[in-house]
Parts: sequence; C-alpha cells; structure tokens
Amino acid sequence: MNLILALGLFVLTATPIVQGQRDTRAYCQLYDPTNRNRVQGRLTLRQQYNTQLVQITGRIYGLRPGLHGFHVHERGTFGRNCSNAGPHFNPFNQNHAGPSDAPRRHVGDLGNIYANNWGVANLAIYDYFIRMRERRELSILGRGIVVHADPDDLGRGGNDESLKTGNAGARLACCQIRTF
Repeated sequence: MNLILALGLFVLTATPIVQGQRDTRAYCQLYDPTNRNRVQGRLTLRQQYNTQLVQITGRIYGLRPGLHGFHVHERGTFGRNCSNAGPHFNPFNQNHAGPSDAPRRHVGDLGNIYANNWGVANLAIYDYFIRMRERRELSILGRGIVVHADPDDLGRGGNDESLKTGNAGARLACCQIRTF
C-alpha cells in the first residue's frame, strides 16, 4: 500500500516498510587466476526490495585502456583460468546481445566497461533484466562475473561467435557473486 499526500503541485509518495523486507546486497571480489594480467577489483551489487533494478558499482584495476566485455556467467567456480565459470548466464536461450536489447539477450549480457588511460574502470551499471531475488534458476547470486580482454560487439559482429560471446576474447578476471 502506498501513502499519497498531495501538497499543491507536488505529490509525495511513501512506500511503507514491511518488516522483513530489505534490499538484497552482494559483492564480488575480482581476481586474476593467472596473476599475469594483474586485474583486480571489488564490485557491489544491490537490488532494492521494491524494485527490479539491480545496481552494480565498483572499481577494477589493471586493465588495458579501452573497452572490455563484462558478463554474468553461469557458475561461480573459476578453475582453468575462469573457464569453469561456463558460458554467459542465459536461462531463456537467447542470442548474445547488448544490455539495451533485453529481453532478447542473455541475462548475463552487461555490455562493456571502460578502462581509462591508467587502466582503471569505474563502474555504475543499472540493469532491469538481471535479478538477485527471484527463483534460483533466474537469480545471479552465486554465479560468476567475468571481465574479458576485448570489447563486446553486442552480438553485432556478423558471425556465430558474436551471437554466442560477443567476440569479447580471453577471460582476464572473475569473481563469485556472494551476499553480505
């Protein structure tokens, strides 16, 4: 139930807090399993209890300047240089695409992050398609995030690999999405 108070031209709304309802929060500590790339960082994920919006913020260090593919992968396990994370999280069996192509994309398709001239990427990603509080098969909790070496072509590369991975290249760093 929303309470509405009308004051002249302004309408204020307040959503009552129901006991037991709170934001879902998680983190992801990125690391480079090979120690060759030196990519590292920490991400914070948040979904407010009364919205579908998931917010990913954080900072990643050690990247080559430019764009890098950034995806949620099926598993939060990282043996074999992050390969055990599996493919992009894709419970609806869609082709690879960009974040604005929802719902005709992998759930895990979050596009690109940008690293500045010092190799630092400051993230502020807002996505309505990924979920943290849904049925287990739709939730990203416990899954992996992978930072790739190359830009993601968002499924527009004109080849089969583009429709599968966005031609994003090698996996530089990965982490498991864990609740606080």
